[in-house]
Formats: sequence, structure tokens, C-alpha cells
Amino acid sequence: MIKTLTNILKQDKERFQVPKKVQDIIPVSTIWPDGIFLSGKNKYSMTYKFEDINYAVASREDKEAMFLEYSELLNALDSGSTTKITINNRRLNRTDFEKQILIDMKNDGLNEYREEYNEMLMEKATGSNAIVQDKYVTISVNKKCIEDARVYFARVGADLIAHFSRLGSVCTEMDAVERLRIIHDFMRTGEETSFQFDMKDHMRKGHSFKDYICPDDYENHSDYFKIGDHCGRVILLRDYASYIKDSMVAEITDINRSMMLSIDVIPVPTDEAVKEVEQRLLGVETNITNWQRKQNMNNNFSAVVPYDMEQQRKESKEFLDDLTTRDQRMMFVVITVVHTADSKKQLDNDSEEIMTIARKHLCQMAVLKFQQLPGLQTALPFGVRKIDAFRTLTTESLAVFMPFRVQEVYDKNGIYYGQNVISKNMMIADRRKLLNGNSFILGVSGSGKSFTAKNEITNLILSTDADIIVVDPEREYAPLIKALGGSVIEISATSPNHINAMDMSSNYGETDPIIEKSQFLQSLCEQIIAGHKFAKGQQSIIDRCTENVYRYYKQGNYMGTPPTLADFRDELLKQKEPEAQSLALELELFTRGSLNTFARQTNVDTSNRLICYDILELGEQLRAIGMLVILDSILNRITENRQKGKQTFVFIDEIYILFMHEYSAQFLYKLWKRVRKYGAYCTGITQNVLDLLQSHTARTMLSNSEFIVMLNQAATDRIELARLLNISDLQLSYITNVDAGHGLIKVGSSLVPFENKFPKNTKLYKLMTTKPGEGLEEPRKPAPGKSSAASSPESDLLTDQELRILEKIREVAKSQEEFDALVEKYLKLLR
Repeated sequence: MIKTLTNILKQDKERFQVPKKVQDIIPVSTIWPDGIFLSGKNKYSMTYKFEDINYAVASREDKEAMFLEYSELLNALDSGSTTKITINNRRLNRTDFEKQILIDMKNDGLNEYREEYNEMLMEKATGSNAIVQDKYVTISVNKKCIEDARVYFARVGADLIAHFSRLGSVCTEMDAVERLRIIHDFMRTGEETSFQFDMKDHMRKGHSFKDYICPDDYENHSDYFKIGDHCGRVILLRDYASYIKDSMVAEITDINRSMMLSIDVIPVPTDEAVKEVEQRLLGVETNITNWQRKQNMNNNFSAVVPYDMEQQRKESKEFLDDLTTRDQRMMFVVITVVHTADSKKQLDNDSEEIMTIARKHLCQMAVLKFQQLPGLQTALPFGVRKIDAFRTLTTESLAVFMPFRVQEVYDKNGIYYGQNVISKNMMIADRRKLLNGNSFILGVSGSGKSFTAKNEITNLILSTDADIIVVDPEREYAPLIKALGGSVIEISATSPNHINAMDMSSNYGETDPIIEKSQFLQSLCEQIIAGHKFAKGQQSIIDRCTENVYRYYKQGNYMGTPPTLADFRDELLKQKEPEAQSLALELELFTRGSLNTFARQTNVDTSNRLICYDILELGEQLRAIGMLVILDSILNRITENRQKGKQTFVFIDEIYILFMHEYSAQFLYKLWKRVRKYGAYCTGITQNVLDLLQSHTARTMLSNSEFIVMLNQAATDRIELARLLNISDLQLSYITNVDAGHGLIKVGSSLVPFENKFPKNTKLYKLMTTKPGEGLEEPRKPAPGKSSAASSPESDLLTDQELRILEKIREVAKSQEEFDALVEKYLKLLR
């Protein structure tokens, strides 16, 4: 027998003792706070938890790379120790979920929506798949004392973490409390919320840790066991097929039941393995030679070597070749599965389902007879192995039992974006934890872009105290914004709402506010003037006039009434240079003329934490500078919130409109790069991905955004996105001809397929949807520039002269109420 295996068996050999109490089923004698367990005489173990990676949705090339990297990890396992890889399917802890995900109630009049949203979250959590999958690696080694074991685990753990990092996974050590919780949750199903283990308190009272994690009762039978009210069974993978698909482990663990699948691995040093295989090959050759000699003695010189002997020779040579030339190692492996159910009948059905999956892959699984307790101790991540049903595998053969499937996105205090298409688990993401929290939502018309954005806005308003600003060019967000207590600001040439382009706080910009505002006004003026090119000296004039017009406002510590574009034009007229007069003339239309909506003092409430800028009726002439002014106003708000320590989320729908104008595109690009350090996060929403990618600025912004929601895409857009974000053909299928709300989410370096089906029988759905006939009907609004009185049937009979009189009334009126009253009086006079 191989020396390594002999030593392992000798170390694991223990005197059998009949369990006299339920605590005895736990094969651990001593624990340390750092997570090291002592089993048996000198067997120390340490458990590491590792995260899943996107293996199932990766391209063929990426899968091969992951497979080879995982093979390297297996090759790096220490031959002096035993490694146990465990996949733990556990039920979602409802109480923990409620603490982490559900939205707390507040006294702001929005609890009706919180209750609806929480009900939806609970329905998703307890729906089709309430199973959470955790993955562990447990290293067991025989050492003389705890100090030696600690030094060993420090070295091996660092190497293990590095290998998982190269795979794209995160591996972390588990302390004693975390390891005990795994056993507690399995042994005491339904009591997960009661786990509050305090090691110092138990030591002070003289209590054993086993008392806390062991079940109330344990009942052993020949082919199953009972823990409390639940039945369980341990199944062993007995026979392996010559060819196994890498999806076998995923299929077994995809069953919606609490279970643990463990793979115990004992690596063999290459020199020992080569020596053993050479001896076996020599034995096969000897058998063949003896057989041929016997045939020759019987004068049967043409006899062909029997198939079984020839097959043994071929396989032995291949095995030796794997060890010597193909960088393979010999591994002794034991694979066990323990699963639980509420009844014996259900347990039998689940066992048959697991065995059927194995038979489909030409493998044989068998129920352990009269070895259920040793099998249970082997399957759980204690770090012990009580079953000696070894099978000899190479590294590649073992790597086929791939523990990876699909990465889950489950961040504490995150936002619900949908369900993972593959695992059916909820996707809870927090883009604030990413290096760059800015995002894009991409998809064709009708794919659910606006709904995705509204879902995020709703979650943020209901669960955080962050400020949210929406730029709405299609008037799609008003019902939701108003229902959530926000302000909708309609901006157009004839709108009574005004935003002062010269508004500025003391925190404006990164350096001197005046310098920053001067640069903004230069962009604004360049956009206004004919040809969009400055005459000689005009930039210097703008800088000088900016300093002059803000002098008194700056002396008042940026308090009081700020100047307006009209004041800025008046300052230009005071300058002697003809270039200043020319610039003032260009500005006249936007200060004294009909497009002066941004040349007046701000008369709307911008202090609401939820603001929507409705720019549907912002004319073509006014759109370019209008977007600049709105973006500047948003930046002003972000800088104010930075001083208050508040976060700001900005949503810009149909963002491609901004990239059609060079200056708004550049301003947006700067905003995208700067807001992260201000505690703000921008989201761009668009359907014209190809148009977006034609802009170098937009392309850079998209490639630097770590959070991208991709919904159904047009064919040309898919090609460009695949090239930009390195999306495989398999991943592209999730954004090709799919229903609304289905697609891919890029979270950091991960691409995860998702679906978001929001319940239609809720008020929130009716507020968020844009499908005709499904949303709430909004009251019809009067045309811009007319009051409700002026938009009555009688108003259709007004002459052009009378309509001009109405415009004069609007200029005189100080508020909408006063305007309505004056119009009413005027109409009565007409009648």
C-alpha cells in the first residue's frame, strides 16, 4: 500500500466507542476561537469559506481556463493533509433576511408602499428557491500541538486564498463561532435564529460547546437517521463513470433540499504515485507475458492478448503518462452526500432523485448501510473522515467534480434587482461598494429600462435617506415621483418654473467657486453664440465679468440673492470692447427675449430629497443650454450634500440626448468622474446603445462603469457590447429576444443573468410601469403657458391678441394661483 495512505489511515484510526449521549455524535473534542478544531488525538482542522464564480455562464474558453486554474489549486494541496470540499445547501434564514433586506417602517406617509415592497421581497425569498448555497474547504492535518497546527494553517491558508483569488473567487478563514453555526443550523433545523454563541460565557459557566450545537435527540437506523423532527440519509458515490460531465455536482446540489455534498481528497506525492503505477504496470506486463508463455507452450502462437489484459495495460500506461508528462497527481477521493427531509417518504423520494441524477451520468450511488453516523460525521465539515471507500483519481478526473456554478449577488443593505436566472436566488446588489458606483441601464424600447430605474428609485426612497434627482425627457416618472412625495419641475420656454443658471453655493466646485463658474459660463456662452466659436478675447471678457457680477454675492459669503444671466449681460454691456457687445447681443434672446427661462431667479423648491426635472417641452433651441444648466444645478446639489454627509443618486433617462451636444457631453463626463468622491452616483438610461458607443466620451464612461444593467438588445448593439465588455456567446443569449425585465447585470467583473417579475396587482407596479393600459391614469395637464382656466373649451376661441394678453398676465403674476385668478377674471370679462 502507498505509504501516504498508510500513514493517513494510521492517524485516523480510533478506538470505537458507542455513543452514550447525543453530544457524542459530534467528533470534536476541543475548539479554539480562531476556528481550529481538534478531532481525535492529534487531528487539527481549519475551515475556509469561498465564494462562487460564474462557471455555468462562461464561454468555452473561459471554462477551460477556470478548469485548468482549479486543477492547479488541487495540485497545490499538501500531501501530508486531508482536504474536504463541501457544498452546503441551507434554507434561507427568514429572520436574518428580514433584518438585512426588508425595509423598516418610518413616519413619512410611505409605509403603504414599504409594506407592498416588503411583501414582494418575502414572496421572492420564499418562492421557487429558498435555498442558499455556501461552499467550504476544510484542511485537516496531524500535528503534535496547537502551535504547530497554527503555523501550518497560516502557510497553507495563504496559499489557498491566493489560488482562489486567481480563480476570481474570494476565500476567507472561518472562526470558531462561524464553524459552529454551520453545524448548529444543520443539526437544529428551524432554530437558526436562536444561534447566539458566546464562547467566553460558556467557558465561564463550564458548559460544553457541544451542548449548544447538538440536536435534542438523534436516532440511528440501518439506512437513515432522525435528528429531531427531520429525517436524513448519507449516500456514497460508489462507482465512477469513465466520462463525467462537469455539471454533475451542480445538478445534484440544485435539488431544493437541505443537503451537504463533501469531497474528501488525500493527495499522493508524485514519486510515490509513479512508483505505485510502475509496479502495477509491471504486474500487468508480467500477467500478459505469463499468459503468452502458456499459449506458446500449447503451440498457440497466434493467440491475441485478452481484451481485459490489454485494457489494463493501456490504462496503466495512460495513468503513468498523466503523472509523468501531463502535470497530474494521484488523489484518493471519497464523495458523500447527506440530505434531510421532513418525512421518511420525502427522504426516499429525494434519495431516488439523487441516485437518478448519478445514473444519468453513468455513476453509481449507494446508501451507507449501518454506517449512517460515520457517514454524517464525514459529510459535515468537522474535518474528519470515517468512511474509507477510496477511489483513485487523477487531478483532471477530480476537477470534473466542479464545485463552482454561478456567482450570487447578495450584498447587505443592497437593492433588489431581480432573481438569478440559474439559481433562482434573489439578486441584492449595493453598487456603493464598487470602486466606481456609476451605472448604465441599456435596452431596446419596451425592455424594461424605465421600470428598472424606477425600481431602484423606489427602493432608495423607501430604505435610505439619500437624495435622488431624475432628468426625465419623456415625462415617464411624474406619477411615481409625486406618489413618493417628490417634486416634478417642468421646464420649458413658456413654463412658470425657472432655474437660475447663475445659482452657486460656497461649496461649488473643487477649488474656487468663481473659477468653476467662469468655466461653466464659458461653456454656456460658447453653446449660445453662432458657430459655437469664441471671437478673440471673449473668454477673457467672460472671466472678468463673472468675477465682477459675483463680487457682492461673494462678499456676502454666498448668501442672499445670486445674480442672474440678465445681470451678467448687463455687465457685458458695461465693457468697452466690441467683442463684449457682440456677446451681449448673442445673449439677448436668452436673457431679455422669449427664451429667458434660465435668466430669472429660481422659483421652484429644489430642497425636496426627490426631484424630477421634466424637460419634455424644452425646445430644440433651449435644450443644449437647458441641459447644461440642469447638470450644473445637480452638481450644486451634490456639493451641498457632500458637506451634509448625504448621498445623492442621479438618474438621467435617454442620456444619448446629452451626448448629441458636445458641451453637455463634456460636462457629463466630468460629472461622471468627479461625483464618486462627493458621495454621489450617476445612472445613465438609454436604448440607442450603438449611437452611445459612437461617442468616445460615452464609450469611456460606459467601460469605466462597474454596474451595468443590460436588458433586451438589438443585434448591432449586442455585437458592440460583447466587444466592449467581453461578453461570451452564451451570456449574449440572455439579452437576445428576451422578455421585458430579463437580461444581464454586470457587477464589478461578474456578469450574472437575471429576471425581474414584479407583481402586477400592486400600486407600485402601476406607478412604475409604462405599458399602455397598465399604469395609473394621470389627470390631463394644460398646454404649456396656459392655466387650467385658459385650457378650457372657451380658450380655443381666443384670438392671437387675447393670447398675448394672457402672456402679459403671466409676466405680472407672482404665482400660479394669482395667474389662475387673473385669467378667470379676464375670461369672465370676455364672456
